[in-house]
Amino acid sequence: MKHLRFTFDVVSPYAYLAFERLPQVLHGLNVEVSYQPVLLAGLLSHWGQKGPAEVPPKRDWTYRQVAWLAHRLQMPLQMPAQHPFNPLALQRLALAAAPAGLTPSRWVCEQLLRHVWHGGADAGDASRLQALSQRIAPRRDPADMEVKDELRTATAAAAARGVFGVPTIEVDGRLFWGLEGLELLEAYLRGDPWFDAPEWDAAARVPTSVQRKH
Repeated sequence: MKHLRFTFDVVSPYAYLAFERLPQVLHGLNVEVSYQPVLLAGLLSHWGQKGPAEVPPKRDWTYRQVAWLAHRLQMPLQMPAQHPFNPLALQRLALAAAPAGLTPSRWVCEQLLRHVWHGGADAGDASRLQALSQRIAPRRDPADMEVKDELRTATAAAAARGVFGVPTIEVDGRLFWGLEGLELLEAYLRGDPWFDAPEWDAAARVPTSVQRKH
């Protein structure tokens, strides 16, 4: 059995779409999945990147594209009332739902992602967050320093493994990023011989001829 780690932040619509699509991709395969909350903002800061929603034309394109993808995949998706928003409370709630050192269940992650991407409401509304917390019934207090440190540590550890965005699925030391990465992931898990060829490793050895100065 292979172990997959699904790294996500609820702020990402691609994480939501990939989460909903994942069971179809893994159908019939002998795998187990853990769901690792991180902070996308922390990953972006680590790699010196801006998020898609921080570049105005890219923001518009992102929202159009995810609406189209949801339509094509026949998944419900409504943009939350404000986006981007601060997902910190939701990511901490995810971790607090599990005992220390463990990751949240798929059901918990589903509640969090659908809280954001179903219905078009304000993801950070206090009354909605309270109702969500009551439904999830976390084992620990999301405001405890233990949970806060856990989220920081998980984000830093993901960056150290080369994770630069969400969603990222890790298996056998390989990283599959984004909704479109699910196609590669499925091919790998089903034994496509391309992954035994040199192209995967060769991609990391392409030389750089110029580097933009910041």
